[in-house]
Amino acid sequence: MRGSTVLPGTPCRQPRGGELPMHRLEVPAPTALPFVVGTFEQVGPLSRASFPHRHTFFEIVHVTGGSGTHVLDLARLPLRPPHLCVITPGQVHHWEDARDLRGSVVLFTDDFLLDHPADRDRLRRLSERPWTTLSPEEDDCTGRLIEELSEEYRRGDEDWHTVLRALLHVLVVRAGRLPQTPAAAPVVPARAGSVADEFTRLTSRVDLDLWSVQAYAEHIGVSPGYLTEAVKAATGRTPSELVRQSRAAEAKRLLARTDLTVRQVADRVGFADAAYFCRFFRREAGVSPGDFRRSGESVERPTCE
Repeated sequence: MRGSTVLPGTPCRQPRGGELPMHRLEVPAPTALPFVVGTFEQVGPLSRASFPHRHTFFEIVHVTGGSGTHVLDLARLPLRPPHLCVITPGQVHHWEDARDLRGSVVLFTDDFLLDHPADRDRLRRLSERPWTTLSPEEDDCTGRLIEELSEEYRRGDEDWHTVLRALLHVLVVRAGRLPQTPAAAPVVPARAGSVADEFTRLTSRVDLDLWSVQAYAEHIGVSPGYLTEAVKAATGRTPSELVRQSRAAEAKRLLARTDLTVRQVADRVGFADAAYFCRFFRREAGVSPGDFRRSGESVERPTCE
């Protein structure tokens, strides 16, 4: 994804007034592999940032120790390690009152998944169940696999990028096998699956200002009718439903995590008319934007076991 990586020391892009910081993946050279793995200490303070922000990349977090709360979008997730968590591009997260946070993070861009494109859908489904509590056996297996990734990354031997992609694929597939992970998506024809995958990827790109099925279809280069058929075959839902869901989710993030006015939030999610946005939001969320903001934006979720 163009602009998803930066050289070390590059300052974060200044967000538009009232918006959230967008972090890009730091790599040592413009042609370097868009992949980083290490402990929280090795990756640095932004891996445990205490302020709400987004990423342009995927993040897999393996928490082995510590206390506090991980806030992901509107969910407050108490730390009771060991945990495994998947954060996809565009989601908003931060750590609250984190003490003695221990574990590892695996960071990579969408481009790094070229060898295993189906992993994009696996990661999306894992992010819908973002906080998994691991059994001792699952924790040990995950830790050993991430350590193998770390060792391969540090050594940089011949064909190391191929080995890293293979090991990451194993990690994603095994995470998908953990209990209570949503069921796998149905098999669809290759082109339709590719179109649906691209649509799903784009729904996380709030910076593109794509807020209608027509806009998505034009961006992908297909007709709205074909986009509808492809997405429904792959997900069981229409693109219209998923666009509405994406707009509502982004509106909730902005209402919960920024000081933007309701009118400004409406503009950020593609509504020129604030009154129409308020009707849309009430229909999708069950409350008005103002009531949503006043009611307390975050809800605490129990860990999944």
